[in-house]
Amino acid sequence: MTALLFTGGPVWTGDGPRTDALAVRDGRIVPASALAGTRHEVVDLAGRMLMPGFHDAHVHPVSGALERLRCDLSHLHDRESYLAAVSAHPGGGWVTGGGWSMSAFPGGLPRREDLDAAAPGRPVFLPNRDHHSAWVSSAALALAGIDAHTPDPPNGRIERDPGGVPTGVLHESAMDLVAPLLPEDSDEDYDKALLEAQRYLFSLGVTGWQDAIVGAYAGSRDQLGTYLRAERAGSLRARVAGALWWDRHRGPEQLEDLLARRAAAASGTRFRAGIVKIMQDGVAENFTAAMLEPYAGKDFRGRSNVDPARLRDHVSALDRCGFSVHFHAIGDRAVRECLDAVAAGPRTGRHHIAHLHVVNPSDVARFAALDVTANIQALWATHHEQNDTLCVPFFGPERSGHQYPFGAIARAGGRLAAGSDWPVSTPDPWQAIHVAVHRTEPPDSAESSWPAARTPMLPEQALTLQQALTAYTAGSAYVSHLEHEIGTLTPGKAADLVVLDRDPFAPDTPLHDVKADLVFIDGALVHER
Repeated sequence: MTALLFTGGPVWTGDGPRTDALAVRDGRIVPASALAGTRHEVVDLAGRMLMPGFHDAHVHPVSGALERLRCDLSHLHDRESYLAAVSAHPGGGWVTGGGWSMSAFPGGLPRREDLDAAAPGRPVFLPNRDHHSAWVSSAALALAGIDAHTPDPPNGRIERDPGGVPTGVLHESAMDLVAPLLPEDSDEDYDKALLEAQRYLFSLGVTGWQDAIVGAYAGSRDQLGTYLRAERAGSLRARVAGALWWDRHRGPEQLEDLLARRAAAASGTRFRAGIVKIMQDGVAENFTAAMLEPYAGKDFRGRSNVDPARLRDHVSALDRCGFSVHFHAIGDRAVRECLDAVAAGPRTGRHHIAHLHVVNPSDVARFAALDVTANIQALWATHHEQNDTLCVPFFGPERSGHQYPFGAIARAGGRLAAGSDWPVSTPDPWQAIHVAVHRTEPPDSAESSWPAARTPMLPEQALTLQQALTAYTAGSAYVSHLEHEIGTLTPGKAADLVVLDRDPFAPDTPLHDVKADLVFIDGALVHER
């Protein structure tokens, strides 16, 4: 393997002062002096910055790639564009894909009649960007037998008109009423999607990730076999930690299954599965986020997917078995329930809570006290239409001041990791880093025309560029149990590296527009812009 010497530009190591050179030999980082007198290739940075590869701590790559390959609405932004894409979708059977934004519709709720007109007679199932709701056609509802007499399932809701007739939106577990009817994806479909996701993430400088749901969810099948096949074939180049799905409809009896699934991946060098994902609540936009106090103007507080007392028992059992727990928590009550569950257990795992839309101030210091990592999706921490119209009015003034308190958690000594939640939002780390630092919409985002988009959201919660980069590298490596391999440019670690197109620490650098020029895995080039 060729030895490399990177020189001619700043090197951000992530664990100390910046340097001006970095050496790689046999796929590992070595002191620059180790190449003295030996044959090696020089990579001229030409003023560009070299840094560790990004590790996305919360992403759904197979789902993201499948949407890109199907009826992909994620790059569109309004009702008319969505319907045009549905109408143009080839074939005569199911229309699947997804990625629509709730802000494109009054109250965040599209209608089945629009799909019926765009795809006459065809069953349509399109999850929205956060995958907590799906837009479905009348044909899909009919195939599933969903009508005015169908009860809401546990932890789910069917949107209805005043007469009780379903309007075409299914929330949370109500999606499972239709999902089993979708055309079954083949192993080949998933294998291709994983490789497409890997290619795409490499192009953004993301060299590894934590897959936030390895299991069947919302119409997606289990991806464990997909990763194991890619590992065996040698096609999986990224370093991946899998978060095994905790089935909220089952109890402790599933622990045996989780142990078997972890064991199936135990011999891997690229994929391991020592984490369990528990989705404790939903999202604020459809009022399924679990809040401490009722939503403003409502008489309900959202829902906890797992009873808090049982959650404590489950987390303790998982901890004793050596699992880390990756919690989904949007509402302040869900965040507190997750922290309480960790506090009740042995606290030996690297537990982390993702999203953190609303965190009660009294819980901020508990992240550091309990050694729970805040797994942040920074891109969402702005004034944008969906949040300003579908969330803030129902939080009320006081609770709206508790949104995405990344700075407060960091100041209290809490550890941060960072991820994208792609396909919920773009996997480009620099879009999220812009928001983490500025708390405003990136200038080129679809939401940038919203009147308040350039007004910082709670600017006291901003991070420094150093903090944001550390979260997206060393912090994320830690929660994926990979800090001995990646996350900093330390001698002995894997040479998973990114050469940026500029130095982002230079004054007035537009962070949202930084690009990955060169990406290396184990010192081998995997992407060149």
